[in-house]
Amino acid sequence: MSSFFYIFLVSLPLASLTNGDADLIRKTCKITNYYDLCVSTLESDPTSMGLDTKGLVLILVRVATANATNTSTFLSSESLSTTNDTTLQKVLKECSDKYVYAGDALRASVQDLASESYDYASIHVMAAADYPNACHNTFIGYPKLIYPQEIARREDVLKHLCDLILDIIRYLDNN
Repeated sequence: MSSFFYIFLVSLPLASLTNGDADLIRKTCKITNYYDLCVSTLESDPTSMGLDTKGLVLILVRVATANATNTSTFLSSESLSTTNDTTLQKVLKECSDKYVYAGDALRASVQDLASESYDYASIHVMAAADYPNACHNTFIGYPKLIYPQEIARREDVLKHLCDLILDIIRYLDNN
């Protein structure tokens, strides 16, 4: 996902939210560590109207999955187009695969959320949040390679989205 699109997505106000919908979004997001990201992401999604807390967390899973998929695509295109360095190409391909796995883990969490298997949903989301670490660690294994800022930015976004999801899953599990 391009940074412009992400900024647009996160900052787009949704005037059609009713007070009840906006109140539930704010109430739900208050239990998270990234309130502003949570509110802006949910309010920018027109499907958030009329949803319960579980529906809101599913929106966040969808956004996080899209982030992982877009990052994988970005890394694949970077490995093919920007370098003749075979080591960097190998590392970028490995990182691309890690983000594919993150997307797969997030998709698996949807079924767990639907069946209210919150412990399994949490495991899948934690795995999704950890795959970017594996990418970062791959770069560390090659001291001559520098971890690109764009990948670091994308890593942070996915981790923050996963943190939001985990916070809300904990809330659902305890209520």
